[in-house]
Amino acid sequence: MFFSVPLNELLSRLETSENGLSAEAAASRQAAASANVLKPRKKAGGWRLGLAQFRSPITLILIVAAILSLYLRDFPDAIIILVIVLASGILGFWQEKGAANIVDKLLSAVRVRTTVVRDGRPEAIAVEDVVPGDLVLLDAGDLVPGDARILESKDLFIDEATLTGETFPVEKEPGVLPSETSLSRRTNTLFLGTHVVSGTARAIVVETGRTTEFGKISDRVAAAPPETEFERGVRRFGNFLLEITLILVIAIISINVYFHRPVVQSFLFAMALAVGLTPQLLPAIIAVNLAHGAKRMARDKVIVKRLASIENFGSMSVLCSDKTGTLTEGTVTVQAAVDVEGRESEGVLRFAYLNSFFESGFHNPIDEAIRQHRQFDVSGVNKEDEIPYDFARKRKSVLIQAEGRRTLITKGSVQRVLDACGRVEREEDPRPGMTDEERTCIEGLAAGFHVQGLRTLGVAIRDMPAAGPISKADERGMTFLGLLVLSDNLKPEVGPLIQELAGLGVTLKIITGDAGPVAAEVSRKIVGVEPRIMTGTELETMRNEALVRAAPGIDVFAEIEPNQKDRIVAALKKGGYVVGFLGDGINDAPALHTADVGISVDSAADVAKEAADIILLEKNLEVLVQGIQNGRMTFANTLKYVFMATSANFGNMFSMAAASLVLPFLPLLPKQILLTNFLTDFPEMGIASDRVDPEWTRRPRRWNIRFIRNFMLAFGPLSSIFDFATFGILLLLLHASERQFRTGWFTESVVSAAAVVLVIRTRKPFFRDPPSGLLLIATILVIAAAVLFPFTPLAGPFGFERLPPVFYAALGIILALYIACAEVVKSIFYRFADPPTKSAG
Repeated sequence: MFFSVPLNELLSRLETSENGLSAEAAASRQAAASANVLKPRKKAGGWRLGLAQFRSPITLILIVAAILSLYLRDFPDAIIILVIVLASGILGFWQEKGAANIVDKLLSAVRVRTTVVRDGRPEAIAVEDVVPGDLVLLDAGDLVPGDARILESKDLFIDEATLTGETFPVEKEPGVLPSETSLSRRTNTLFLGTHVVSGTARAIVVETGRTTEFGKISDRVAAAPPETEFERGVRRFGNFLLEITLILVIAIISINVYFHRPVVQSFLFAMALAVGLTPQLLPAIIAVNLAHGAKRMARDKVIVKRLASIENFGSMSVLCSDKTGTLTEGTVTVQAAVDVEGRESEGVLRFAYLNSFFESGFHNPIDEAIRQHRQFDVSGVNKEDEIPYDFARKRKSVLIQAEGRRTLITKGSVQRVLDACGRVEREEDPRPGMTDEERTCIEGLAAGFHVQGLRTLGVAIRDMPAAGPISKADERGMTFLGLLVLSDNLKPEVGPLIQELAGLGVTLKIITGDAGPVAAEVSRKIVGVEPRIMTGTELETMRNEALVRAAPGIDVFAEIEPNQKDRIVAALKKGGYVVGFLGDGINDAPALHTADVGISVDSAADVAKEAADIILLEKNLEVLVQGIQNGRMTFANTLKYVFMATSANFGNMFSMAAASLVLPFLPLLPKQILLTNFLTDFPEMGIASDRVDPEWTRRPRRWNIRFIRNFMLAFGPLSSIFDFATFGILLLLLHASERQFRTGWFTESVVSAAAVVLVIRTRKPFFRDPPSGLLLIATILVIAAAVLFPFTPLAGPFGFERLPPVFYAALGIILALYIACAEVVKSIFYRFADPPTKSAG
């Protein structure tokens, strides 16, 4: 209960001071404690990742069955099965280990940092390196890096919604509280997981990581992050395969037992078929594809924090974005300073300059632009106090003293500054109060600038008494001086890039706090047509159900309050769209959490970066376009493996199941099925580096189980037709023995499955779109291994023997016909089965 302990006693307990720790003491504490994180990232490698390769229920059943074979003294088969299962696990482990290492390196580039005082000097460090006893300096937008006791604060408001559920920011200040004070009333304490909305603070960190209030809650309630669209698709696909596998296994075991075949061998055969049908390497393939996608996106200055969000990035059909810095240059320029009559005013400019020059809160481009536009002499002017900007007041005030006069200068939203004013400054006919007519004229003057796409700020002053600090209550009875007129020009490349986004099936929706006319003018300049606009006032009166129906048709959401962004994103998601939200401000965090893919920039407020799934190292739409295309390439390569595994494998497994019903022997032994499955999976590890058809990146794609099922039903039976042709050649032409039959079918299964990869991987004729070098080499090696395997010393233990040359001639003919027919089926399939995509706008 450090909130109730006198400050000196607390500092003594922590062995620190109001000046913070020395670098040596901090290093010592870091070595003695774990990193300041609630859920440390599991390191790649180790026994956990290795065991994860064998957690599939079917793989575990196979291992148990192999152990049973050992018990029954069938040593060769049991050992071979275990070796193949182990080899598949090692292959998956190696691939996932490499993928995890890539991700670790990328994440280190976007660590959230905080400012601490070490050896008496401010220093920016990673949040996870903060230790108890550290003195932290906090400003608007900063995340609180641990549970801390406030030493000093100025107009400090903290968003504690993540911890207490409190909707509105809570004011904090130094002091000592009674020991029975509840969590929500501890106004002298800052908590990990919350963030600064406005104001500044110096605080001593007392608890970090799991010992914080947030850490205790996270231990009790281990809530998993929400399932992404991509993860839902993988889960549905897994359930689909499980249904097919169970039906196949039960049918095969039942029929073989009915024909009085050995139970153990029949069980092993059914399990091996199940393994053959199941894409065992799907987790590894997904991890490798996502890691390669993340690496490729990093080269385009896009850092991925959560790998599954890559697929959502590619599936995105709606992008919600602010206009400042994304559509515009982000470099604000002062166009004019005018009085209430619209005339140039030196006084308005000077007071705006003094307000910006002396502010010490959250730095922003507007104040920087004012300071750069024109510099005034501030000698003899002293700052006495400040009321920082916050999102409720939408204004900030600075108290200065010059020539014995104390003046409160307020700058901010025209409407909110007018609310604080009691009169208007006029050179002629000064009046004691502000009339409705005067307010209407000022609002009309601002609206005239807005129609031109210019922003306006109001500037007001008030003489203050001779002594005493100021508070928000002092922002009243002020004199309105005039308007500051600002511009933020559109980026020259925005128009073509918006068209490119539209060509990719992504609809842009502008969400901004700016006035409707300003946002509308920006939209008109970009797309050349009159935009459909909804204001925050209209949105406030609308029910959620009505917003779900209306939101897809709106181009610009203007005059939006911070809490309304989240409603807009949620409404679009409920409408069935995959929604991306691009934000970098303090108030963007809820919408970033709600969106299917939260996108922020490296220069964003800490709370925004923490909430985002993807971080842009440059804030421009060109980077976004590249990221979307990379996301779609990654998704396409993942689906390639699914298509290959479900089509060729389904055909082969169906053929074996059918053959086992009519042949007096098992068409392939369990160990031979597992070897077939291992070899056909091997070349598909190179898919991550493969090229992608332009058709797969032109519009958003989502998991479509019906599409995958139809693909499997189109290509699976085709594979079976040529399997049965191989049966006929082996039985009727060559009069093959059991071992020869199994050898011939093994060879044909592996060669055809490997070769058809080159057909299935592209929608074009395979000879017009060559695969990547890695995939081609892996495919050739596997085909060579399948053909040569019966000639190696391993042929005997696996139950193979050499075949006559005529078989290989027949195999060549079968393979050529199979490839040709697969091309025809592919052409017909994509002509009729390409799934539609939903778009908004």
